[in-house]
Amino acid sequence: MAKITLDNFGKEMEKILEEYSDDVSHNLDVVTKKVTQQGVKLLRSESQATFGTSKRRKKKYAKSWTSSHETGRLSSQGTIYNTESGLPHLLENGHVTRNGTGRTYGKVAGREHIAKVEKEIETVYEREVKSKL
Repeated sequence: MAKITLDNFGKEMEKILEEYSDDVSHNLDVVTKKVTQQGVKLLRSESQATFGTSKRRKKKYAKSWTSSHETGRLSSQGTIYNTESGLPHLLENGHVTRNGTGRTYGKVAGREHIAKVEKEIETVYEREVKSKL
């Protein structure tokens, strides 16, 4: 290691911090991708186990879970979503049933499947980030 003079101290410190931030950014990116993929797998299995008596409907909803990933300089963001827009909200929270005339005749209870997976993924993400840093 070369000697650092007072003139070079600022530049050396900046170089060290830049290397550290690159390592942190790379680790966050890897962890985020890994955890979002795990989340998609968990949601698919949870959806398939929870909903429907029809195999076709159950598989279609379960297969429609996917994820996207965005990376910034010091940030990494993963999003898990369902391509069937609006359907996950109705299944999670319940909805009113109507007949053809517009009259309501009951309410379908929601089945909590997304919130369970969300809590699980949050703890896994925190644990993975702590282990990488």
